[in-house]
Amino acid sequence: MTRTRTRSVGAIAAIGLALAMTAACGSPTGSGSSGTSSSSDAHATDSASATSGGITGKITVFAAASLKTTFTQIGAQVEKDHPGSTVTFSFAGSSDLAAQLQQGAPADVFASADPRNMAKVTGPGLTASAPVDFAANTLEVAVPPGNPAGITSLRDLTKSGVKVVVCAPQVPCGNASVEVEKAAGLTLEPVSEEQNVTDVLGKVITGEADAGLVYVTDVKGAGDKVEGVEFPESSAAVNVYPIAVLKGSANPALATAFLDAVTGPHGQAVLGAAGFRKAP
Repeated sequence: MTRTRTRSVGAIAAIGLALAMTAACGSPTGSGSSGTSSSSDAHATDSASATSGGITGKITVFAAASLKTTFTQIGAQVEKDHPGSTVTFSFAGSSDLAAQLQQGAPADVFASADPRNMAKVTGPGLTASAPVDFAANTLEVAVPPGNPAGITSLRDLTKSGVKVVVCAPQVPCGNASVEVEKAAGLTLEPVSEEQNVTDVLGKVITGEADAGLVYVTDVKGAGDKVEGVEFPESSAAVNVYPIAVLKGSANPALATAFLDAVTGPHGQAVLGAAGFRKAP
């Protein structure tokens, strides 16, 4: 009797042990193992992200003032395409930006409104690769709404009493102004020479000037704040815009992604909608 009882107890113990082992083997489907499973999944996700070349971090883009609207839009798309990335800008005259880079200003990308100022950066070897031309632009006369001075041609800018504003010669839009003057056989006498095209446009908008030589894209971007007067001599000065990743970039992967966005289909569509021409 006692022997039989001992066997029964032993059998019960064996069954209990088997159930415990079965539960242990089935534990991956239980809550106790979810942390291990999630950790593995997270590791796999991280590995996949690393393999796919996930791009994050920050970059600073130095860009010509005439690119402000389009580059801001392209930068927003880059941030959307690469979560965790930030694109900041410094917009100014190309000559000023080139000088800052020569003096050691930190930046990741430089986009100039002409090859001449880009050469000031490529010459000292400050770029990581050869610049890429991505757009072109031409000049147009901007006048206040209603065109009170009656400007209909480039020659009209030489009329007595007409207050004209242009960019300084060292700035791409200023150099282009000099070229169209030569093509037309004219000599303008501006009331001021500005360091970037945005300031020229601003003086026309505020009524400080009767006319200003700016880019086609600036007139279009200003909407009903100004009117544009086209002139045939503008074809004598087509500004080509180059862009390059800088050698000192702290984030060359994101810098390259921005350059690719500018030269890619989306960036080209944004530039085209703003009035930029295709780079020759």
